[in-house]
Amino acid sequence: MAAVALLAGCTPDPESTPTPTAAFASEEEAFAAAEATYRAYNDALNQVDFAKPKTFEPVYSLLSETAADSTRKAFSEFHAEGIRTAGATHYDSFIGLSADPRNGIVNADVCIDVSDVEVTNASGTSIVSVDRPPRQSISVRFVAGPGGDSLTISELESSEGDRCVR
Repeated sequence: MAAVALLAGCTPDPESTPTPTAAFASEEEAFAAAEATYRAYNDALNQVDFAKPKTFEPVYSLLSETAADSTRKAFSEFHAEGIRTAGATHYDSFIGLSADPRNGIVNADVCIDVSDVEVTNASGTSIVSVDRPPRQSISVRFVAGPGGDSLTISELESSEGDRCVR
């Protein structure tokens, strides 16, 4: 009997499965977090100096998945080619399209003003297309980051249409 009691005392309690919690309490909270993430991304992007790869890290920290991969590749190429930028991209507006607060997925269009941005090659010649619109719409997909309490940008691409044209 004593041996059975000793063995029973050594049996671990069954592990409980944590109940997953929603990343955000509401769509409004998810949209607000996405907008804040994009603003931080825009601010970090305006600080990038392609001659100084250490300036890339704040941008990378806000990206994941496809956006992280394509941005790392582009920044590496710009650094190697001696691309330079001057001026700043100005955040204009955020248009929330859909939000899944439970899973932390948000889709939005973001409008930016790039009229002050000049991009030049290593010889100092502008590589900005003469057809570049001064205001642009970007489709952005945000996903919950590690821990689920923040968002990262997982996809960025130019939007079709003229949501940002005034």
